[in-house]
Amino acid sequence: MLIKQLSVFLENKSGRLTEVTKTLGDLDINISALSIADTAEYGILRMILTDPDKAYKALKEKGFSVRLTDVLCIATPHRPGELAKALDILSKNGISVEYMYAFEVGEKAFIVIKTADNQKTIDTIIAHKDEVELINADEICQIQAK
Repeated sequence: MLIKQLSVFLENKSGRLTEVTKTLGDLDINISALSIADTAEYGILRMILTDPDKAYKALKEKGFSVRLTDVLCIATPHRPGELAKALDILSKNGISVEYMYAFEVGEKAFIVIKTADNQKTIDTIIAHKDEVELINADEICQIQAK
């Protein structure tokens, strides 16, 4: 149920993002989800990939500062208020979300979340499986628009 997320720290310099995505493309690694957060000096590119270990090794060899982090993905119906319901379940169980990013495909919204306690988060989501669905890495990588 845990998903390996690859984080790449990028200098705010033209071409760095292109270099990362070209490297991944050349290795036939697909990006299933991504988020970019920036500061004045650098950005953090977070990605769910079809082969995070291979990407980690390749980008490290090219001099990028990279890190693998365990995250989770949940799915909810893609309707107003559903994210709030999912977050309410987490907050009522004492789970704080450190960060998240999301995407939608058709009738479902997929939310990648990082919490301080992955096992407690998994247990909580499983206990509320009628309201929110836990998605594994293979499922994310196989999602296709309909």
